Parts: sequence; structure tokens; C-alpha cells
Amino acid sequence: MRLTLDADPSINLIRRYSAGEIVIGERSLSRPCIVSAQSLIDHWEFQSIQYLTVDELMPILSLGPEVILLGTGERQVFPPPQLLAWCVSQRIALEPMDLGAACRTFNVLVQEDRKVVGAFAIGK
Repeated sequence: MRLTLDADPSINLIRRYSAGEIVIGERSLSRPCIVSAQSLIDHWEFQSIQYLTVDELMPILSLGPEVILLGTGERQVFPPPQLLAWCVSQRIALEPMDLGAACRTFNVLVQEDRKVVGAFAIGK
């Protein structure tokens, strides 16, 4: 699906996505990545969403999010309940979504100047 927005050119926006690719600005990525309004980490190391750990979240947490959108692929997959509970204890919303929903939601929240980070499990 193509997403086209008229927005501040200095912020990262997701322009397109598919099952195996995400396009952020003019950059095409086909592996797990992390994106915020101003940062792009083009390679995110983790084993699987179902067994995601706090240590694997550290690159995301370093960006200071209030909301983490976890794009889990073609379907929604939930991380371990203890990880969700840990995020709540840190006052961070961790929202697992299918890739399309996470991309669309990221674009809306980033344009509202929210402290949002998208973590996309592309190719996993």
C-alpha cells in the first residue's frame, strides 16, 4: 500500500509498506528496523516477537518513547505478557499490530509530535 502525505520533510515518515519491505522517506528496508521522528536504526537484532526481551528492546528504549508500535508482520503477534507488564511499569505503551496498522499509526502519531517509535519485524 502506498502512503502519501504532505508533511514536515525533516521527520521520518513511512511512504510504503508490503509484507517484505518498508520505505521510510526514500530508503527501502527489508529487514527488522526501528524508526522515530528523527532516527532510523536500519538493523534491529531480536529472536522472535513471541520471546522478545527487555534487552532486545534497549535500542528502542534509547530513543525515549512513550509509545512503541510493534509491527509484527502480516498478522498481529503478541510479545510475552511479562514484557508488556514491564513496559506498563515504565509508563511506556507497547502496542503490537500487524505491519500495515503499525505503519499507518506511526505516521499519524509522529505528525502529532508524539514520542512514538516504530519497531518493525520485517522479514522475521
